Amino acid sequence: MLRNRIFGLRMRTAVPLAASSIFCALAAQGAGAADAGAAVRPDPAKGKAIAEQVCAGCHNADGNSVVPTFPRLAGQGAEYIVKELTDLAKPASDKTARENPIMYPIAQALSAADRQNLAAWFSSQTPAGDAASDDADVQTGQRIFRAGIPEKAVPACAGCHGPAGKGLPVVYPMIGGQHGEYIEAQLRAFRGGTRRNNVAMYQIAFRLSDPEIKALADYISGLQAQPN
Repeated sequence: MLRNRIFGLRMRTAVPLAASSIFCALAAQGAGAADAGAAVRPDPAKGKAIAEQVCAGCHNADGNSVVPTFPRLAGQGAEYIVKELTDLAKPASDKTARENPIMYPIAQALSAADRQNLAAWFSSQTPAGDAASDDADVQTGQRIFRAGIPEKAVPACAGCHGPAGKGLPVVYPMIGGQHGEYIEAQLRAFRGGTRRNNVAMYQIAFRLSDPEIKALADYISGLQAQPN
């Protein structure tokens, strides 16, 4: 059944050649879409198998992406990963969707069990981090992260994501050690309304200037968060 859905998507959706090979890998897993609503116990081993065949090209098999435009998933909260995969699978007409032309057909092809298994695998991996690249940005970013910008009604990032960027499972993602380029792109997307699956982040990012976003991204990328 999943094989039919995958090849149907390939006929209707223009995606890079790499994405087409991903569909084949998913089909080989033999995951059935019929179990989408079934309650299952997450299986990290099954998640690892999917990650190795489907996700490794962009995120690495252990979730520690080395490409700054692809997010690191290692150590991320399992519930948050499931939420994002669910949002990525929603059609653009859904106001709570997270639009991404590459991830949309991939997320659509994943069953509920696949998402749970992938989340269990990635959340159990040890995250890598970067060193902040600019001392001036570090000082500005640290100030915003810890204290916010009161005159612009921007709250401290640490209030939701924690002092080390560990986040809070389900609600707030782990961001410490995430690629600075990816963080910057997501804050800009929230600000511009092209990413709309979190109302609070849209309202916060809307008040941030380009230099403030860059400073935050640089500081956060240097935080050595540990998995929850």
